Amino acid sequence: MSDKKIALITGANKGIGFETAKQLAQKGITVLIGARDVSEGNEAADSLKAENFDAHFVELDIVDEKTRESAREFIEKQFGKLDILINNAAVDLEGSAEGTAKTASETTLKTYRETFETNLFGLIAVTQTFLPLIRKSDAGRIVNVSSIRGSLTHQSDPNDDLYDKKVPAYDVTKTAINAFTVSLAVELKDTKIKVNIAHPGWVKTEMGGGDADLTIEDGAKTSVDLATLDENGYTGKFIYLGEELPW
Repeated sequence: MSDKKIALITGANKGIGFETAKQLAQKGITVLIGARDVSEGNEAADSLKAENFDAHFVELDIVDEKTRESAREFIEKQFGKLDILINNAAVDLEGSAEGTAKTASETTLKTYRETFETNLFGLIAVTQTFLPLIRKSDAGRIVNVSSIRGSLTHQSDPNDDLYDKKVPAYDVTKTAINAFTVSLAVELKDTKIKVNIAHPGWVKTEMGGGDADLTIEDGAKTSVDLATLDENGYTGKFIYLGEELPW
């Protein structure tokens, strides 16, 4: 079993996921670049290796059971455990960055289903697949990347910027992720595993768009902080840059 900390980040071939992997690697953590695109995943891992970081590509399509199981087998064989899981991979099929999202009643059932398949069911499947390896860690950490869009407090406040800017399928999946995270945190409260939710902020990425106010470096900070909480850190919280957000 590896003496170093091992972190798996899903959707880590680009954007916030890649930057999260890089910041963890800078802390001396072995990072596993989870991505479904083999070429992009290898390229991302190689770019970190070129900076003398300990990085490995792991083929992982979060909605595909075969790649989930293959990834689990690889990590178990190579490292014997998993210390950090960051569920970063997600989709926005509604064009939130372009402002083209439809209303809740106009959004198709197909869009709801496809968004849920990746953002919620894929996240749950990955968590369940790798939890046995996380239990082998002395200080397991699970970080589910959500969004302030999952906050019903913000979404229902007429004075909030989000009130008139709904992205229905995406928003609902993020609320569901928050609920799942709380359930898992309660389940694991008597273990050494801490489970938290990261809101990265509005970040200049392919999904966030060019008008966003945060850099990718800033967008990764919350996930990195939650992934490296000490033994006295919290669990079951919804966090943005060290501040707790309302449900």
